[in-house]
Amino acid sequence: DYFTDGCEGAENSEVRFKLCQDLWDKIKADTEVTCQIYSTCYTTGLIHFVCLAFPVSSVGVNVPDHDMTFQSLSELLQQSVTPHVASVQAKECGALKHLMKRVLERLMDTVVTVDDEEEEGEEAEQTEQTSAQLHKSVHCSLGTLCDWYNTKTKVSTGTPGKKRSSPAKDEQQQPPVVIIFKDLEAFNPRVLQDFILICSRYIERLPLMFIFGIATAPSTIQHMLPHSVSSLLCIELFQSLSCTQHLATVIDKLILTPKFPFKLNGKAMQVLISIFLYHDFSVRNFIKGIQLALLEHFHSQPLSVLCCRKKEALLHMTQLSHRDVERIRQLLSFKRYVEKQEQQEQVNLLKDDNHLKEVCQRLIKDLNKYHKNYYPVLRCLHTLTSSLPRYPLGKQIRELHLICLEKNVWENEDYQTAMKLLRMLAKDELITLLQRCAETLQSVKSKKMKNALVQLEELLTKFKQLDTVETAPTVEESFTSPVKNLQKKTDLFQLQKTLLEMNETRRSKKLSPFEVLRNEALDFIDGLVRSYLSPPESQTLNEVCYYSSSATVRRHLNATPRTSIQAALSSPYYYLQNDNLKTEDGSVSNAAPDICIAYKLHLECGRLINLYDWLEAYATVVSAAEGNDPDSDNFGKVDEVKHARFIQAVSELEFLGFIKSTKQKTDHVARLTWGGC
Repeated sequence: DYFTDGCEGAENSEVRFKLCQDLWDKIKADTEVTCQIYSTCYTTGLIHFVCLAFPVSSVGVNVPDHDMTFQSLSELLQQSVTPHVASVQAKECGALKHLMKRVLERLMDTVVTVDDEEEEGEEAEQTEQTSAQLHKSVHCSLGTLCDWYNTKTKVSTGTPGKKRSSPAKDEQQQPPVVIIFKDLEAFNPRVLQDFILICSRYIERLPLMFIFGIATAPSTIQHMLPHSVSSLLCIELFQSLSCTQHLATVIDKLILTPKFPFKLNGKAMQVLISIFLYHDFSVRNFIKGIQLALLEHFHSQPLSVLCCRKKEALLHMTQLSHRDVERIRQLLSFKRYVEKQEQQEQVNLLKDDNHLKEVCQRLIKDLNKYHKNYYPVLRCLHTLTSSLPRYPLGKQIRELHLICLEKNVWENEDYQTAMKLLRMLAKDELITLLQRCAETLQSVKSKKMKNALVQLEELLTKFKQLDTVETAPTVEESFTSPVKNLQKKTDLFQLQKTLLEMNETRRSKKLSPFEVLRNEALDFIDGLVRSYLSPPESQTLNEVCYYSSSATVRRHLNATPRTSIQAALSSPYYYLQNDNLKTEDGSVSNAAPDICIAYKLHLECGRLINLYDWLEAYATVVSAAEGNDPDSDNFGKVDEVKHARFIQAVSELEFLGFIKSTKQKTDHVARLTWGGC
């Protein structure tokens, strides 16, 4: 429905929807593999530790998207270690009895009663009970849990004080009882201390294991637990990859690859990265942002039917309608292409649809070649520049990618600085970096990249054959490793001063064979950059593959609730799409929902609003909506129905935070918001 209602170019909406769905399935499959690898980085060691652990243990984990991660961890533990796993959060464990109740309910899968049930609200949470929870309720104590555990495992309690052997030594090792504390910092320290002390008394009967999810630092355990409590724990730390490392992996798999034809332009990608870095650190939300951009692109761009693999795109090109051909002629990139052609060719492109399709088939092939060459050269440039001091083109490859998306990177001042620094590298450092570049190019199937690899290997051969013994002293003899020296100088003034001194030294001396070869190698790299790292906007038909509406992405992902609510109340037609609600002057129709009418009237009031005056104004507007005669005596009269509707609208506005009751005047309410959306 989303692709057919209000969709630009609805004539091929079904094809675009199918392409969008297929492309997202491929992206999702790659994402799941990436996330699985990310989780495995630390869960494998964690699970191994659980298998061989001491009676009571604690693990600290600092993770992004922790709900998804802990869910995955619970499933892995249940599959490979023990069926007895319970997860708890601080918000549901405000007191010790609540913590004990949650643990027992989730382990035993039954209803647990406590001695003093103070909150009736907790009973509402148990309305959706499973059949297992319909059994007779049990008392909330660890003794009850011990009896249940012995029944489940059918193993009698061992001799008190005797240590359990590892699974490798004892095939009848009891499966541990694992309790996961998702957000350790949010727990009440006193509740946690009492729980650990109580559990320590049952350690001979229950093989307990605690997993603490720590979002800050492992020292949090020492800050929350006194030594008398922490000494009862055998603590092992497992550190996950940082969320920025996970993001780098996702970007590498989904964005920095020619595998997927859909691309983000610089501004759209910057919005997603900014939301990640400055709002939530959620890789899952970053992937949702890509999904949103993908959906919006295929919905709003009729020519996205060409955003697919080369063979499919060429087939769809031959099937384009005259209307689609006209859309191609309106693309900015295509207009620039036409302007560069000879006069007769321009006429053919603007008049002959078949000729345009033939030309566009070649342009689609060129766009595919551009992507196949762009990413390997980008990785090579990042390999070279990420080793330089102060990272002139960014430490992460995504930073360099954003620079290349915006403009010609070789015109960037930081690029020129980077090339100057590269021309000061020592022989061993330069050879190592060039070898890494060659490894990057080896896996690329593009003909141009294969030719580049041949030239790079020839340069490496020349370096290895180079006679290192020189008769005249060179700069390399004066500076063992200029870049290493520069890395020690973090002060910008000292860095600039050293660069100037090196330049002056090189000008006054004749270049050595190594320096000549080094310049040749870097000129070769510079040539690759200028040939293949031009921004995508310079490519004809880039609009087919690149999504550029950064404002739409920001509006959906970085929403402002108050603005959205005000927009809905001020312009209900925008959301309801009811023609009766259309207005030309920006006012609210008298046929609008009651809350919209009440909201519009409250905007006309001051700090305090008289409820009776507000009610009368509301009744007048509603009477007009009902079609009553303005000259009749009943027009604007408040009856029971209107009164009830008004009370409900006022209550909803109070719930949304627009008004509140005030003690200054009992028949007034105070207005809380000012200014429109």
